[in-house]
Amino acid sequence: MRAIILLFLCVLTAPTLAGGGPERLHAFFNQFRSLRAEFQQSVFDEDARKLDDARGMVYIERPGRFRWDYIEPYPQEIVADGEKVWIYDSELEQVMVRPLGDALGDTPAMLLSSDQPVEHSFKVRAIDGPDGYAWAGLTPLGDQGNFTEIRLGFDGDTLRVMELTDAFGQLTRLRFTKVERNPDLEPQLFQFTPPEGADVFGN
Repeated sequence: MRAIILLFLCVLTAPTLAGGGPERLHAFFNQFRSLRAEFQQSVFDEDARKLDDARGMVYIERPGRFRWDYIEPYPQEIVADGEKVWIYDSELEQVMVRPLGDALGDTPAMLLSSDQPVEHSFKVRAIDGPDGYAWAGLTPLGDQGNFTEIRLGFDGDTLRVMELTDAFGQLTRLRFTKVERNPDLEPQLFQFTPPEGADVFGN
């Protein structure tokens, strides 16, 4: 289930400006270069029962590079080097590798790692939401995505929450803390070499 993160690598901060979620979302895309933050991930079923909790660190560098390190409940690494996506499960000693475009498709992850306007893949609108945040809703324009809706909640000049609903009604919620906007990230973060002895699947 950790591999779901490939589908929604996330925005984390937007510059302060008047307006609702869509305005802040567009401002973010105009200025986003790189990101480092901690995340808390929770997954709920269609009846709002919690299925899973996880936490870790996320790093993003446009275009096409990211690293998603799960720390708890068990370690897992998801690394994109601009050409391929590597998913390493240390407990199973298995690595899955796929071309970047094949792994992401028309998803938020591809959206965030490319220079294409948001409206090329999503309909963006202002929506109501909890916590007093300014919320933006994204609906995929195509019918090939795994999610039916994505919701982004901004607190002032920071995106604090990202929620994703799939076709089965399952909700994935991400909360972000200790956000660094446009940091200088080490190139080694986006490089992956399969550990010796690990089984590698894919191409």
